[in-house]
Amino acid sequence: MSNPQPSDAELAHASDEHYFAGPEDPKRRDSINALKQATAQGYLDDIRKYRGPHGGRLLSLSRGHSTFSSEATAVGYDVVDLSCRGPGGIHSLAQLKGGEALAGNLGAEALAPGEFEVCVLIDVIEHVRDPMALLKAVHRLLKPGGTLFVTAPSVDSWSARIMKQNWIRWKPEHLSYFNAENIQTALLRSGFNGLVVEPLRKVVTFDYARWHFENFPMPKLQPMIGALGALLPVRLQTRPFRLGAGGMAVFARKAEIPARESLSVIVAAYNEAETFEALVEAVLQKDIPNLDIEVIVVESNSTDGTREIAMKYAQHPRVKLVLEDRPRGKGHAVRSGLAAATGDYILIQDADLEYDLEDYDALIEPLVSGRNAFVLGSRHGGKNVWKMRKFAGQWALSSFLNLGHWIFTTLINVLFLQRLGDPFTMYKVFRRDCLYGLTFECDRFDFDFELLIKLLKKGYKPVEIPVNYRSRSFKEGKKVTMFGDPLSWLRALAWLWFVRVDPLGEVEKSRNMADKQRKPV
Repeated sequence: MSNPQPSDAELAHASDEHYFAGPEDPKRRDSINALKQATAQGYLDDIRKYRGPHGGRLLSLSRGHSTFSSEATAVGYDVVDLSCRGPGGIHSLAQLKGGEALAGNLGAEALAPGEFEVCVLIDVIEHVRDPMALLKAVHRLLKPGGTLFVTAPSVDSWSARIMKQNWIRWKPEHLSYFNAENIQTALLRSGFNGLVVEPLRKVVTFDYARWHFENFPMPKLQPMIGALGALLPVRLQTRPFRLGAGGMAVFARKAEIPARESLSVIVAAYNEAETFEALVEAVLQKDIPNLDIEVIVVESNSTDGTREIAMKYAQHPRVKLVLEDRPRGKGHAVRSGLAAATGDYILIQDADLEYDLEDYDALIEPLVSGRNAFVLGSRHGGKNVWKMRKFAGQWALSSFLNLGHWIFTTLINVLFLQRLGDPFTMYKVFRRDCLYGLTFECDRFDFDFELLIKLLKKGYKPVEIPVNYRSRSFKEGKKVTMFGDPLSWLRALAWLWFVRVDPLGEVEKSRNMADKQRKPV
């Protein structure tokens, strides 16, 4: 949030009629309107991917123009269009053909609770003094499961990172600034889930960009724009293309706000009879203020009595027991646990006692406070990886494993532009909603790579918090193989480097598959 906040008079001056005025040249004005229509059609196509076929009652809230509403009406939505201009609130637009225009604000009696299937906030949320109040008002107006689509500038965007203090979105009329994490926190606390954040792409031409910078000067960019304009042929200057516009497009669904938040601890167990019961009892005794804890035990048909111990918890009110018919690898077991989890937050816990459960509080706190969505419990030793594993009387083996850890950590950091100290820690803690729109394939220890990298590619930046750790030896039951697993990790890194994470596409694919399964044969 900008500090200090500008006064209403300063906002009125910043958002005068010139702010919304288009070019005087009719030809250029028609060209810009065509670009806005193409951009709106792109938004509508993404909304279709997220929620399914067009249709239903839609509330459109935007700044200064109704292009999106006109396009939404054209594809079958019953549109109510409101426009925000300046500090005076929400003012009515001209009557839309096939739609409505209303005066007033989102608390007005004219808009009934649960009236809309879709609500769209285009370039609005950064202009309001209380974004949370806006989101809660929208939540009231949406039907259960209704879709919210938001566009806003993003301080995570490539243009913000490159231009820094010269970023064109630093404006006095922008009262709040967002990145992918804090806007998701705001949405979750306002009663939304199913979050997807995508880079915002608008349809532009070079000619439009030049006109924009003439009206909103950026001295450091003007010479570059002028020089490029002198070199480009006219046909290229007027050719439309999609450009990442320094913003983000956010999709969400209306959900119920839970009375209490909860944590799902996923315990994958196979042949861990010596430590399993002590571990489960310790987790059940763990208390985190204002947070309920459910334990998801995934038992993979052990041969040492672990299954028999797990069955003791079959009727426990805080334990969900998932019994696999055969061992398919730790990754497969964790994936089964993720499918069964219902908590707001997820923590992955091995069935041994290498990690200290007293670290739960520190790992969960950044998520509960809303500062971060993804936490890694970095094992003791920090940057000194040679302290990661110490086996008594086995210096060569310890050194070999620590060297391998350093090599794979370096590969992760180089390939995915990170600066992580311990990307392979078992303690991966994240909001369950982070998984929305992701699918997983790996079954063995390479799942650790897949989970980390797909969360990275979806846009989550992990924060590392030191935790206590005592590595057990192979004699004590360590299951990682010396050569087979490293080869699978190399294969995983190779395909994960190329894989494209497409949450919207995965949401659409899952919905289409569900629709096919519901149809009678």
